[in-house]
Amino acid sequence: MQTVEASTRQSVNLPARVSRQVRALAKTRGLSSSKVIADLVETGLAAKEREKERFFELAERLARSTSRVEQKRIKAELARLTFGI
Repeated sequence: MQTVEASTRQSVNLPARVSRQVRALAKTRGLSSSKVIADLVETGLAAKEREKERFFELAERLARSTSRVEQKRIKAELARLTFGI
């Protein structure tokens, strides 16, 4: 038997441009704006979790690495993940 996860009502303010995009996406998918927003938030949270896992994976590789060249490359990638540079 499937378990239904309880929903919580949230109120959010979206910039007008984002709101238009959400409504357009909802219309093309035949969904409500609320459902589209929920899907986008879930997708964003999953992406953040993958990003975090990637960061820790790289940090682990850096700690194990003995090659200066690889360490430099991993540090650069960690900097990109952390600072966007």
